[in-house]
Amino acid sequence: MTPYPSPNFGERRGGSLPCLIVLHYTAMETAQAALERLCDPVAEVSAHYLIDERGEVFSLVPEEHRAWHAGAGAWGPITDVNSYSIGIELSNYGAHPFPEPQMAALEDLLPQIMDRWAIRPEQVIGHSDMAPDRKFDPGRRFDWRRLAEEGLSVWPEHGEDADFHQSATTFGYAVKGREKAVLDAFRQRFRPYASGPLDASDRALMADLARRFPVDRSDIST
Repeated sequence: MTPYPSPNFGERRGGSLPCLIVLHYTAMETAQAALERLCDPVAEVSAHYLIDERGEVFSLVPEEHRAWHAGAGAWGPITDVNSYSIGIELSNYGAHPFPEPQMAALEDLLPQIMDRWAIRPEQVIGHSDMAPDRKFDPGRRFDWRRLAEEGLSVWPEHGEDADFHQSATTFGYAVKGREKAVLDAFRQRFRPYASGPLDASDRALMADLARRFPVDRSDIST
């Protein structure tokens, strides 16, 4: 773990504690360029961690503070995602696979964070999940199935045919007015090579996620 402090953070609002982990790609040419931007006060962006292609983990913002990584979006009842999340940036432009050392470092970091804050596997999401109408990261090349096999995220099995958008809402997506974007975000994560109109596989897979991993809608001050 390499300290690389960023000035871009604040206090979590309303006494909130992290209950989500949001994964991103940097979409920048180098990890160093991403670090410089995440630490630039003018940019007003940051994350708690950045992992470079070699697997080096940079600590930018203490976990108890509110980093500025998520922006506008929602997951379940949470609309101030920054106040309820830990943000992890992966140095990648989104067009190529994530290197083995980087994935191994992520698999080492995630359970530590999850244990500290009692974050469940279904609460590890992508930026595209909570902002499907404007974000695409960590993208189609990210190996979500691998994380799920390690108990660090979730993966769907085929369930019964059901209403896709209702199931998506139950799982956590903010669907209203974003129906097409939510389908795209779902496919980026769970069916990265699927295309065309919504189909029976989309419905069955989303139904299984909704059945096994309904989002926690307990009383959260958003």
